[in-house]
Amino acid sequence: MGFTFYKYQGTGNDFVMIDNRDGKFPKEDTDFVGKLCDRRFGIGADGLILLEEERGYDFRMVYYNADGNESTMCGNGGRCIVAFAGLLGIVKDQTRFIAVDGEHKASLGDERVKLQMIDVDSVNVFDNYVFLNTGSPHHVQEVDDIDQFDVKLEGAKLRYGKYGETGSNINFVSKVDEDVFQVRTYERGVEDETFSCGTGVTAVAIAMHRTGKTKGNTVSLHTPGGVLKVSFEEKGGHYRNVFLEGPAKRVFSGDVDRE
Repeated sequence: MGFTFYKYQGTGNDFVMIDNRDGKFPKEDTDFVGKLCDRRFGIGADGLILLEEERGYDFRMVYYNADGNESTMCGNGGRCIVAFAGLLGIVKDQTRFIAVDGEHKASLGDERVKLQMIDVDSVNVFDNYVFLNTGSPHHVQEVDDIDQFDVKLEGAKLRYGKYGETGSNINFVSKVDEDVFQVRTYERGVEDETFSCGTGVTAVAIAMHRTGKTKGNTVSLHTPGGVLKVSFEEKGGHYRNVFLEGPAKRVFSGDVDRE
């Protein structure tokens, strides 16, 4: 059985996209998903995303990590699937879809997508880090000399040592300017640093606001793969109307066989 795939990237966070409205993709075959994401023996990606039918919505987003396992929400993946839905003619400039963490709304145009993320009511501030969930769990920690920081080594220590088998994504951040931060992320499921992480930069923006490192409600996040923008409204420690905005581009498409 063969499948047509589309490769998308959002600030270097890359995904294999498959239109699964016919329900034929073997979702239980984690080895096949992992192979598709493998950068040497497959297409290569940080994750795989299925676009499926869902009553009452434009579509459903189903996200798999590169290890082949279905996972929590992916912000950049959410932006890319909106662009994919536009390519398929499912949506035009506005959409409403469902994902593992609930309903999302988004707008798209000129290879950019603005995605509404979930509300955040709980931001846990500790002595040297912040923990919160923006659709996926995130540890946010400030570091010096972020360009030379060993993200893979230190991220893995925290991902496994602090958060156990379930794990957490680990974000390291340095302040560049007022409302501007540099971010590098270790992603669970990929088990390495990625060029960008949408739920991660969202978590960083909220964490920096919560700890007083920025007073603005629009924050620019510089990742190795490019710049993303996060905006929000805050009242009484609750974050509403959280939006993640940035580029979402189709790289190439093709066909792949299931062996």
